[in-house]
Amino acid sequence: MAETRHAKRSTALHDYVLDHNPPPDPVQRELIANTRAQLPDHAEMQVAQEQGPLLAFLVRLTGARHIVEIGTFTGLSALCMAQALPPEGKLIACDVSAEWTAYGRAAWEEAGVADRIELRIAPALETLRAMPSEPHIDLAFVDADKPGYLAYWEELVPRMRPGGLIAVDNVLYGGEVVNPSSASVNGAAIHAFNEHVRADSRVDSVLLEVADGLTLARRREQ
Repeated sequence: MAETRHAKRSTALHDYVLDHNPPPDPVQRELIANTRAQLPDHAEMQVAQEQGPLLAFLVRLTGARHIVEIGTFTGLSALCMAQALPPEGKLIACDVSAEWTAYGRAAWEEAGVADRIELRIAPALETLRAMPSEPHIDLAFVDADKPGYLAYWEELVPRMRPGGLIAVDNVLYGGEVVNPSSASVNGAAIHAFNEHVRADSRVDSVLLEVADGLTLARRREQ
């Protein structure tokens, strides 16, 4: 295969990328700052700044009206997607922490999109399995416990409408996926997940070097 050109990642290049993407609005900036200030040991769990505009773009691109998010943390990704939804759209946000998602609730209210987000505090598998089994989801975003990815995938794919899109975060896991034999539990789980997605004939998928890796998978026409 011909050699391809890859720009070396650097702080300057990252700043350039951010400068050429829509900037966070005041509510988003406040939520990012609050997460870093109040939860410094966990702030890295928040989606990367460049992912917020991308998720909003995907909502608009797909015309999504029914979104499911697995793993909400302090609510930045849900906020970005909900702001891109039409007024009648609905996002079901799945998380197990009432404490962390409280930051999101406040931001959603401030941004005027709280009525578009239904937060369900429960194990995500329980929430998914209680949903209708027929295809009805337009867009799903997965950013939760890594060993759970495969189970979430298997619940989501049958519920995606034809043409529906699943976005999955952290699919490079800091590079650990390259050497699964020496990877952490999370890294090994992501490696196994990536192999499963690549072999799944129900979807068309691409794995992108966005932040810590992002997979986009489109449900094939049935």
